Amino acid sequence: MVTNKTNSADSMTSLGIVGSIADVYHAIETILVADVVESVRLIGSNEADFIRRWRAVLDRARTDAVLANGGRLVKATGDGLMAVFPSPRTAIQAAFMLHSLASRGSEGVAAGQEIRLRIGVHVGNVTGDDIDIYGSDVNVAARLVTVAGPAETVASAEVRDRLTAEVDAQVEDLGECFFKHVTEPVRAYRIGQPGHQPVIRRGTGQAAHLKPTIAVVPFDARTPAPEHNVIGEILADDAISTLSRSALLHVVSRLSSAAFRGRDTAPTQVAAMLGAQYVLSGAYRVNGQEIALYAELADARGNQVVWADTLPGDVKSVLAPSNEMVTRLVEEVSRAVLLTELQCSEGRALPTLDTYTLLMSAIALMHRSLPRDFERSRLMLDAVIERVPRHATPYAWLAKWHVMRLQQGGAGDPSAAALAAQDCIRRALDSDPGCSLALGIDGFINTNLLRRLDAGEKSYRRALEINPNDSLAWLLLGTLHAFKGEGKVALDATRHAQRLSPLDPLGYFYDSLSATAALAAGDWEVAIQLARRSLRANRTHTSTWRALAIAQVQHGHADEARTSMVELMRIDPGFTLARFVERSPSTGYAFGEMCRASLAAAGAPD
Repeated sequence: MVTNKTNSADSMTSLGIVGSIADVYHAIETILVADVVESVRLIGSNEADFIRRWRAVLDRARTDAVLANGGRLVKATGDGLMAVFPSPRTAIQAAFMLHSLASRGSEGVAAGQEIRLRIGVHVGNVTGDDIDIYGSDVNVAARLVTVAGPAETVASAEVRDRLTAEVDAQVEDLGECFFKHVTEPVRAYRIGQPGHQPVIRRGTGQAAHLKPTIAVVPFDARTPAPEHNVIGEILADDAISTLSRSALLHVVSRLSSAAFRGRDTAPTQVAAMLGAQYVLSGAYRVNGQEIALYAELADARGNQVVWADTLPGDVKSVLAPSNEMVTRLVEEVSRAVLLTELQCSEGRALPTLDTYTLLMSAIALMHRSLPRDFERSRLMLDAVIERVPRHATPYAWLAKWHVMRLQQGGAGDPSAAALAAQDCIRRALDSDPGCSLALGIDGFINTNLLRRLDAGEKSYRRALEINPNDSLAWLLLGTLHAFKGEGKVALDATRHAQRLSPLDPLGYFYDSLSATAALAAGDWEVAIQLARRSLRANRTHTSTWRALAIAQVQHGHADEARTSMVELMRIDPGFTLARFVERSPSTGYAFGEMCRASLAAAGAPD
């Protein structure tokens, strides 16, 4: 460490320090900054418990991590700490110990309440005194924290260059990172314990934070006949299987949740033991061939029932390939979860929200299409990305946001929107090259913004190679075929999408695009039915009004088409035929000309 100390009042004044501070020094040091992940949420959940556990971690950190590695604790805050070390190697050893102390301090606590740290490490010039350390390099260390995931350490190139890979640490290059108030990009590296394992394992860890977890407890029998006892297991299995298809939910396995059947265990206890936020349970009665299933969904975080209903069915349908009772059950549960998460986000500051609440709310608000909701969805996606900067999913949805902003009448240049969306997809696929959601939305960008339908189809096909059950990719692929006028193929694909996701909380979007497929197939009546069903769920989706007006013109309902056009123009006053031709992927195909002529007949301005 190179040190240059001074007692001059001028130096203290230049730092804005007033008082009797003994020394001001300048040195080259290794700076370590650590922050508690989601500290605001943890404090809000149980302030006294968090403070007690964090103080215990700090007490051990001072001696076992900082002093033991030759460092000096600069300061400790209510949710973080800063220390300096004589070398990058000792700082990294301290980082490993800090993560270990946080982990040990979280043993036995409920899922989601663990203390986990993000750590940034940088070597640079420091100006310090008895209170704090100062300088742009301190800022760089703090910014590196924002790139780290939970229980991760990220270091600058200056640190990485002073480490011996596989001896001091495992190192993974993150590329150049751009930070606020830092003029030049910073080359960042993820640092892990020495060994031969990858620093971060794809598909684990962070993924759970982007989906609320639901546990389905097998339903209890309220019937004397022993042969009916198995029905509860079958219904629960079907519900788990169907819920697992949702891209927005994580479902606890049957083997774990089945242990609670027949036990009078409170949902909060079930949730705590299974790491779930929601618990679906209930009971059923059999009367002859009829079944009455009473089910309730509890939100364990507030210990309250957020949905309950009695669903009718029959014994024969229990063993049928498609059980309408389970389909309705899962549809209602999925909507209740989405609505509950959306209500959690209303009127609350973003930092206090769970990451999965932010993501689910962002997706829901994005598809509402109201300007205020749409813009808030962008803030939520940005907040998710800040928390999990290397997770593909939020980047993929942000890419879709850019496409939808233009489609819903937002101002801007299509080429600029395409560049922004493509940058999001690049980041998503850098994090996870096998993310079918990102590949599907890449097809959406190529099709709907760039009008490169061949490239769009290639991306959709690639997404479906990776995940044949990706309902969104099937839906968008069907819409691409509709734009080309390939009606039968379009209908087959969109119907398959709806079969894969009959319970999708964004079902109106599926109905809207399926209406476009029905237009391409010339089935005007089905197109009208699908469009009207979509509008009952979301009356602000402009492309649905366009599909409805087109179908009404083609079906001979001119007056109704003009009424639909009036509603479309109310929502999107800037809509014109010229803009439709400019932006529609169907332009240049016979289907596109039919749509343009129908919109003109409905009263669309030139």
